[in-house]
Formats: sequence, structure tokens, C-alpha cells
Amino acid sequence: MSAKQDRILIFGAGVIGSMYAIKLIEAGFDVSLFAHSNRYKSLRENGLQYIEKGTVRSIQVNVIDTLENDNVYDFIFVTVRYDRSEAALLALKDNQSKNIVTMTSNSIGFSSWLDIVGDRLLPAFPGFGGQIKDGVLHARFLPKFIAATAFGEINGVVTERIENLAKII
Repeated sequence: MSAKQDRILIFGAGVIGSMYAIKLIEAGFDVSLFAHSNRYKSLRENGLQYIEKGTVRSIQVNVIDTLENDNVYDFIFVTVRYDRSEAALLALKDNQSKNIVTMTSNSIGFSSWLDIVGDRLLPAFPGFGGQIKDGVLHARFLPKFIAATAFGEINGVVTERIENLAKII
């Protein structure tokens, strides 16, 4: 990790967003989690709850439900379901953050996403799954040799921001 602590926003507090929030907070990053409605309320009241080795644990996370255009992050991870990705990107369209990482299991739609956020887009594919039951995350990473988190520039070029993202993930 660099001397400057990276600011990360995870836009979506479902399974993928919650799991990445836990891992990134544990790694020492400045993480905020964007959530709505009951999930927002639960996170504010109880922290991010998850199962680890059969025990319910909780980690404090900065949770927000609004995002100003001038609230800039080093990386925004969009972790909503594929069918909600376009709406999420439209909500981020005018935000000034330079790197928007879409964490979805579906790879179609990049051209329309590029039309919304431009070259700030970095597609990625998470390597785990799970569920949230009664506000508690039940998830696990798959072995890396089966499915690690994959990401890259759409044109396949290894850029400085890809190298920075690799250090985070």
C-alpha cells in the first residue's frame, strides 16, 4: 500500500460489495459503502455483519446513502447486480472520481457503460458468491486457482491504474 491511503467507495452493499468491504477494511484501506433503505439502516446500527468460522462477526464501515459529485474516491467499485449496473453508472456519471470498477459476472454491455462513464470504466469479475440472510453475510472466496478476481482495461493494455488496482486487490 502506498504512503497515501487509497479512498475506496463500494457502490452496492449486497454480497459482493460487503465481502470486498470487509477484505479492504481489514487490509487498511479507507472504505465507504453505499447502501439504501433497510440495508443502510442495518449497516449503520450493527456494522457489517458476517460469518467467519461459524461465528457472527461485525466490522465497522463508513456507510453512506448519498454521493456528491465532488466527493472523489481513488476507486469506485460498482457491485450491484448486472441488471442494475446501468442505473448505478448513471448515478455516478457526474461524480469526479477517475476509476469506476464494475464488479459483475456478466460481460455484455461495456459499450453502453462506456457511453455513460467513458474511459473511467474498468470491468472486473469477482471470484466468490454467497447470500445475505437476516442482515448477515454468508460468503466465501473460491480457491484462486478456480476463480480469482479478474480485471483489466477493455483494450487489454496494462496501465498504471491497473497496476494500482492490482496492489489493492
